Amino acid sequence: MPVRMAYVDTGLGQIHCAEAGSGRPVVLLHQTPQSWDEFREVLPLLARRGHRAIAVDMPGFGNSPRLPAPQTIEQYARGVGAFLDALDVGRVAVVGHHTGAAVALELGAARRDIRGLVLSSCPWTDAGFRRARAGVRGVDDVDRSPDGGHLNRLWEGRRPYYPAGDIALLDRFMADALRHGLDPAEGHLACARYRMEDRAGEVRVPVLLLAGGADPYALPALPHLAAALSATTVRGPIVVEGGTVALMQQEPATVSDIIADFLDELPD
Repeated sequence: MPVRMAYVDTGLGQIHCAEAGSGRPVVLLHQTPQSWDEFREVLPLLARRGHRAIAVDMPGFGNSPRLPAPQTIEQYARGVGAFLDALDVGRVAVVGHHTGAAVALELGAARRDIRGLVLSSCPWTDAGFRRARAGVRGVDDVDRSPDGGHLNRLWEGRRPYYPAGDIALLDRFMADALRHGLDPAEGHLACARYRMEDRAGEVRVPVLLLAGGADPYALPALPHLAAALSATTVRGPIVVEGGTVALMQQEPATVSDIIADFLDELPD
């Protein structure tokens, strides 16, 4: 199933996306500081299950327009919303992974054209989360150095959270994180600014919770998310054993089937 690239004109500039297939649309939102490439393997698999799968470079990342700091989850969501308005595809399902899951939750709270949400390895960004991260720029915070030492620091910061010895996945992360004009730490800071506890109760569409079993950031958030999403139907959590921060790239067949099964059950 071929993957097609496109740009969509919005008030923020041209938002880049990749898509495959036809049928009911599902929009996929990547973790930061990555891009649509996180779903490179997932796109054609969802397409084969009868969905029009669209992976977006969220504003600030990939080939979409850069954003000034400080950035926010709400800002990312407004950008994706502008993309959806311009694309004019009607009601859509949204899949988000890590930071993308926080953006998906905000979209579910803010918009009425969302059919359902898949929150994959979603953080729980309550007051305790914000306090713990106050002034902390996170795993991808590295100062550029003339000798290129920042390349190794960025690699080593991510390596413990990826499958052991998987150089190819880390290469893909580095290609996204080192894009011109992108601060790889800013997306983590945006999460630390987000008041998710104020927004989760506004979600009214079905939600599937998904997580990687070897992702230390994902599992502790699951009970908090399930409790906070009390105004809607929550399915799962489904935990993919051995899944890491790179779950979408690491286990594309497994996660595609889980996502497609959920999408097939959503009401029109």
